[in-house]
Parts: sequence; C-alpha cells; structure tokens
Amino acid sequence: MTEHPDETARNRQAVRPGPAAAEYRIEDLAHHSGATVRTIRAYQDRGLLPKPERRGRANVYGEGHLNRLRQIAGLLERGYTLASIKELLEAWDAGRGLGGILGLVAEVDGPWSDEETGRITRAELNERFGGAHDDEAVAEAVDLGVLERLPDTPDVFLVPSPQELAVAAELHAAGVPLPAISGHLRELRTQVEHIAGRFLDFTTEHVFGQYLGHPPSDEEAAEAATLVRRLRPLAQQTVDAELARAMRTLATQYLRHHLDETATETPPAPAPAPAALSPVPSAPGPVVEPVRLPCRTVHAVRALVGPEPERTEAFIAAAAEREVQARTMDALADRS
Repeated sequence: MTEHPDETARNRQAVRPGPAAAEYRIEDLAHHSGATVRTIRAYQDRGLLPKPERRGRANVYGEGHLNRLRQIAGLLERGYTLASIKELLEAWDAGRGLGGILGLVAEVDGPWSDEETGRITRAELNERFGGAHDDEAVAEAVDLGVLERLPDTPDVFLVPSPQELAVAAELHAAGVPLPAISGHLRELRTQVEHIAGRFLDFTTEHVFGQYLGHPPSDEEAAEAATLVRRLRPLAQQTVDAELARAMRTLATQYLRHHLDETATETPPAPAPAPAALSPVPSAPGPVVEPVRLPCRTVHAVRALVGPEPERTEAFIAAAAEREVQARTMDALADRS
C-alpha cells in the first residue's frame, strides 16, 4: 500500500527527536547555579537536593537540580533556615505549590513605610553637615545603615531613610555632636527593636499562630498575606500616637522641672526705682521683667510651640502661672 505524502511527513515529524534535556556535571551545576560544589553535596546529604543520575562512573544532574538550587537560594535570601526550606520543598514535592508561601514572604519583605529611598553625593553630605569632611562619621553612618555604599561609586550613597538623615542633620545644626547623634540612634534602635518584637509576639499569639508550626497551604498563606497587609501600618500608627502622647507629657514635666531649678537659682531682682523716677506706661499692660532661662529649656519649648519668640514667651508665662496657681491652691488647702 502506498503511503500518502502528507501522512508520510506527519509520521516523520512524530518520530523526530526533540531538543536534548540539559545535563550537567557537578562542576557545571555549581557554575550555573552560583553554589559551590561543597554546598551542592551538603544539600544532597540534608535531603534538600535529589540524588543525581548515575551513568557508569559519572553523576549527571538535570534542569530539576538547577531549579531546586535556585529555589533554595531564593528562600535563603528571604531569611528561611535550611530546616524550614526542607519542609517547604517536601510539601512542594508532595503536590502542594510554593506560590502561596512565596507570596506571603514577598508581603513580609515588602516596605513597612511609605518613605522612598534616596541618594546623596559625598559633597552634598558634607554640605548638609556643616561642610566638614568627616570620614569617621560617614563610616559610623554606614555601620548604622543610615547610609549604604554603592558599588563602583564611592562618592555616592544610598539613603534608605531620607527622613532619618534629615533628623540627624537638624540635630547637628542645632549643636548636637555627630558622635552623640550616633550613640542616641544606637540606643533608640535597641528600644525600637524591642517594641517591634513585642508587637510581633502579640500578633503571632492572637492572629498568626494558626498559620505557623506547619507548611501552610496556598489558601492559608494567602490569608496570612492579607492579614500582614492589613496589620502592617498598625505598628507604626500605634508607636506614632504613643510617642506623641509621651513627648507631650514628658516635655511638660521637663519644662516644669527646669523652671523650678531656674526659680531657685535666679538671684533676686533689684529693687524698683522710686515712683517719681519710674517711667509712666503709655497704655495699661503687664509689667515685663527679664528672666534668665537655660538654653535647653528654651529649645524644648520651641520644639513644642514653634520658633516664634512670642509663642515661646507666652507658653513659658502660661506654664509658670499655672504652676504658681497650683502651689497657691496647695498652700491654701494646707492652711484650711
């Protein structure tokens, strides 16, 4: 029987071999994956990487091994331990996808602030901090993460938080030495990290505990990612509100304390001139008398009410009058 030409072409196409699957020796696999030979063997011993195919005296690896190494590297960069990675990969091998987990990881790794990073040159940095070329201060800022060096551009820095750098510049302009600013930031960072840890403990106990202790399904991971997205701004909002409350309360207490110190340290005012020699005011109004105050007190008040002198004077006068009235009421109560 004669075969039709079209059918012959189809048969030939059906038996035509496809592209050969990629095969690697362990050295080639290390080169393509970025892992070392020693690391690949360690992953095999831990059960993270399937054993290679044995052909005679050679071990042959395929695309599956390369993809698995890339998955492991990506999860390690996101902070997973090898033990947790093994659990995730075992779940994936059992037919459960990693898409939900990776989506959750991406949500947690996402920005926890609306602030955008910036860049600054060394010349701009020097100008913002008084024009001094202070290599030690720059090294300290890099160590703290306030600045990040960029490869191949030694005179340009990445600024993860422009707001934080601006605060440091304002404090320095107000007279705070750079080492004091760095020390304050280190102390503050420790306290803030404690607050963040407590918030995570709190939300883990009451919200995220149900998703932990086992490799979550795609549905559970998606639910957890949604919760992270909803709860992410709450930590900053809570800290902002509580910091504002604490600053308002403590600043008032500081001001009262320093006013009390000033009242005890200020020498008595000179006796007023005789009435005949005193100038007669042209219009009725309060008698103004100069009083010496510590600079730190004035700076604290300006931070609360603004730089205008009249607002500072009015605030200090009101605070002092309030304290005098309170003490007068206490004295009257004690006499009754």
